Amino acid sequence: MRVERAWDEKSGVLVEPKSRAGRRSVPIPAVLRDYLDEHKLRTGRDEGLVFGRTATAPFISSNVWRRAQTDWKRKKLDPGIGLHECRHTFASLMIAAGVNAKALSSYIGHASVTITYDRYGHLMPGNEDEAAALLDAYLERANTAARLAQVPAGQSVGQ
Repeated sequence: MRVERAWDEKSGVLVEPKSRAGRRSVPIPAVLRDYLDEHKLRTGRDEGLVFGRTATAPFISSNVWRRAQTDWKRKKLDPGIGLHECRHTFASLMIAAGVNAKALSSYIGHASVTITYDRYGHLMPGNEDEAAALLDAYLERANTAARLAQVPAGQSVGQ
């Protein structure tokens, strides 16, 4: 899916994204793609806004939130989540699936990967034991190289 414009609810017009990072492609998992394909077939839209009331009139996020809350309650999943929480859920699931931080930063439209690390770094994998083993191996190689550098030329190690 491509994100190319944003809707400014206050002014009621389509606007450019806040930053260059706002224009982006977002990968859609197959399980969601089927729902989007069905939506596209129902609306008959080949162009325009995917989620608008019409191809040219954007949806109103408060209406979407209200409908979502009604559905959550009907399914006894109260309290439900809104669109912004869906964004966080998407990011969290991408991290759990192993998507790297730079790619994720691009998908969610962060201007810098630093923003992604600040927001989601606590969810990113980090194995302290593996990190310690890597550092131990590096230090052992450096120590061995330093000891070998002290051996006089022409003399083999072990003599």
